[in-house]
Amino acid sequence: MNIDKIKNCLKEGERGERHKGLRKRVASIGIAGEHMKKARHNFDAINDFYKIGYSDWSASAAFYSLYHLLLAILAKRGFESRNQSCTFALIEDMIDSGDLDITKEELKEIFDKDVTENLEHSNKILDFRETMQYSYKTFLEKGEFEILNQRTKVLFNKLMMEAEKNNGKFT
Repeated sequence: MNIDKIKNCLKEGERGERHKGLRKRVASIGIAGEHMKKARHNFDAINDFYKIGYSDWSASAAFYSLYHLLLAILAKRGFESRNQSCTFALIEDMIDSGDLDITKEELKEIFDKDVTENLEHSNKILDFRETMQYSYKTFLEKGEFEILNQRTKVLFNKLMMEAEKNNGKFT
């Protein structure tokens, strides 16, 4: 469990509007919906970037399409996050408590505390993103792109269903 991490994130969230943690808010379907729109926007950008020769940005778009769905899930549960590790800690806690129908293995596609030794030979969405963001590479090979696209699509659909659960009532 990430109880200490979540407590620290909530404490950090008390530091004004430009906080870098978690903040408890009124649960909001509206804010969740806006994150879902941004998730869809980023998901569409994965193929758009590839088509115009900027597939290195496809990896970031894949990551952020999924991340905004996690923010939507948090918004519906009354949280605002401005820190990725805080977001992932709270999502992992929700998985542990059975509040989300995703697995930790699926979450590790986009966040993994355990560093992969050889990023260039990993098929995790996170590792594609880190390889493209922090290396000099400017394109994904067609096979790499297809793996990234397919893995993102599967997780995107699953997280979208999670984000859409209980619309009209708060959990």
